[in-house]
Amino acid sequence: METPTLENLPPRAASAADVDPAAWEKVRDAFAEALGLEPDEVLFESKVIGELGAESLDFLDIAFRLERAFDIRIPRGGIEQSARQGTGDERYEVDGVLTELALDSLAAIMPEVPRAELCPGLKAVQVPELFRVGTFYNLVVFLADQKARGVVLPA
Repeated sequence: METPTLENLPPRAASAADVDPAAWEKVRDAFAEALGLEPDEVLFESKVIGELGAESLDFLDIAFRLERAFDIRIPRGGIEQSARQGTGDERYEVDGVLTELALDSLAAIMPEVPRAELCPGLKAVQVPELFRVGTFYNLVVFLADQKARGVVLPA
């Protein structure tokens, strides 16, 4: 069985024009319900923390709702783990600051985040502030695809 890597990830949606409508509706509804918003307030490009006001407990609620909606398991820290694959800890960050290799890896797995926001000096702890609703859309579509292929991902 093939292990997912940056090189063999399926295509990721970079904008709302790239989404599957049925999957998008589930993601949008999960965010709206978890955050007490109207569905039309949840946009693909909305920053989850800065624009939708999500806090750490909200992330757990959102993850739970997405897991139920898609019948998947979302690994905690999965986005960072994906970016770290193939880079090694010392090549991912230095003193908490992401390396250029890490920024390139994040750009590959998070095309919904404008590249200008993945700039030198970005700290690893700041990455969640970049998450868009589209980040979660891409994650759940990827996980659902892997499940359909019979790929077992680490929890």
